[in-house]
Amino acid sequence: MKKLVTFIVFTFVAVSFSQTAASKLFVKADNHDFGTIAEGEIVTHSYEIQNTGKAELIISQVRASCGCTAVAPEKMNLKPGEKTLVKVEFNSENRLGPQEKFVYISSNDPVNPQYKLTFTGVVVDKSTIVSKDGKTPKLKLNLVQHDFGTVTEGKVVETKISFKNEGKAPLIISDVKTSCGCTAALLSSKLLQPGESGNIKIELDTAKREGKLTRTVTLYTNDPLQPNQTITLFVNIEKRKS
Repeated sequence: MKKLVTFIVFTFVAVSFSQTAASKLFVKADNHDFGTIAEGEIVTHSYEIQNTGKAELIISQVRASCGCTAVAPEKMNLKPGEKTLVKVEFNSENRLGPQEKFVYISSNDPVNPQYKLTFTGVVVDKSTIVSKDGKTPKLKLNLVQHDFGTVTEGKVVETKISFKNEGKAPLIISDVKTSCGCTAALLSSKLLQPGESGNIKIELDTAKREGKLTRTVTLYTNDPLQPNQTITLFVNIEKRKS
């Protein structure tokens, strides 16, 4: 009986000692929100890891839940009280909408051998994003209409319309669309800094067309108030004399 009691006490002491002397992985903030991310942007965040236990913490593996995320721990072995950083890099290319990703840390922590880190964010089209300081771009067209007048069928007419970024953030022109294949549009620049000006060259081919025509050219930008602005073109095409 005495031997049995001694064995039980020894076992209890051994288990208690192993628990108190164990390693312990601690993360002060295991969730990070990147907020709004422009599609194609690569964002990074470093999680601080600490060994708050009494034994050496050994990190055996760090892995991400998807191939869009890269992880790089600074150290794999931490002495009691020691800290390190786990850097997470998220590539938002070809991803839109709310995102939630995970990073798993495997270690010799007996209580939590696989610790999960989380990060979230919302990926938006880069043409619509506003700068983080609240400043916005503003597209100002010099003209929103142009009349080519009366022209003879078969002639290619052209005009240049200037524009300016009157906002306080970079203006991005993501696309230009024409209402028909007879119209071509060429931008001097797709990116304008605050106060910078540019122009759009527009050509209209009147071949095989006759009478009064109306065509449009639409600019798609990251101007939050007027993201789509349209230039309307007028022409009166006379039949070519034989």
